Amino acid sequence: MIPPIRLRLRVFFALLAGAVTATSGQAQPSTWRPDKPVEIILPTAPGGGNDTVARLMQKMLQDSKAVTTPINVMNKSGGNQAVSVAYLAQHRADAHYLLLATSTIITNHLQGLSPHSYKDFPALALAFVDYSAFMVPVNSPFKTFGDLVAGLKSNPESIAFSVVSRGGTSHAVIAIAARAAGIDAKRLKIVVYKTSAEATTAMMGGHIQAAVSSAAGSTPPVVAGQLRMLAIAAPQRRPGALAEVPTLIELGLKAPTLATWRAIFGARDITPAQIAFWEEALARGFQGEDWKAWMSKNDVSAPPLRGAELNKYLESQYNNTRGVLVELGLAKQ
Repeated sequence: MIPPIRLRLRVFFALLAGAVTATSGQAQPSTWRPDKPVEIILPTAPGGGNDTVARLMQKMLQDSKAVTTPINVMNKSGGNQAVSVAYLAQHRADAHYLLLATSTIITNHLQGLSPHSYKDFPALALAFVDYSAFMVPVNSPFKTFGDLVAGLKSNPESIAFSVVSRGGTSHAVIAIAARAAGIDAKRLKIVVYKTSAEATTAMMGGHIQAAVSSAAGSTPPVVAGQLRMLAIAAPQRRPGALAEVPTLIELGLKAPTLATWRAIFGARDITPAQIAFWEEALARGFQGEDWKAWMSKNDVSAPPLRGAELNKYLESQYNNTRGVLVELGLAKQ
């Protein structure tokens, strides 16, 4: 028989444990959901490709009922994405702000153009991946990528390449390809244009001899017979209209692959529950038919990366980019 004092102690500790459990249960927060308007922040002006992507995101989040509060697309252009990143940084710990970022978030920080690293913000989803392509006018004497390389080896400064950002992903891709081909990347002639459309016009007018930019964005003039795509910096050939374009790897240039990606980031210091909500909502939205149709039309892919896998992918992109920018003398970080 249990002594009375010992029995009373057992009952006391059992009741205390039950009280602690109940209190802990009551303290657990319910599943987080947006309770005020959500902003999708864009680094570009209205009307461009990023604007189209953001408004499609807006639609898919609303159609899936993942977000029941209003969703606004906020165009914060300027500083080649620096303005939009700074705007997100102003809303610390507020999960109602999302940034549709490009790979420039890495190159800006590496070059000292922005104090904010991609690591400062939680990466929530990878929207899609595009790759840089090497293009020349359709009447160019360079019929193949081998012809272009031969011209560069003869005189690296004889061929002017257009990019939309010095030290950006396309510039880094040119340097990677040049290095793999045994050419001094520092001697290459790089001309910066505000947009790929301006670069295409300049190239067709004979002001520059080649361009490196988004393969998906360059497909229309290639299909129209205005440009010739010589190679693409992708891990494998693209389907559809670009199926005949060889990859740098196929051409024997063993080099790390840099992508022109789009990813969704949240504000710094949001909670694990808020991160989990956005990861799930975005993953579900990116499986929708409207999004799949858009990707197919624009010939881009979207590896289903999130969490640790997404962070590992971004880290590899950061390390590969940093290596190139250090070589070019453009890295400040």
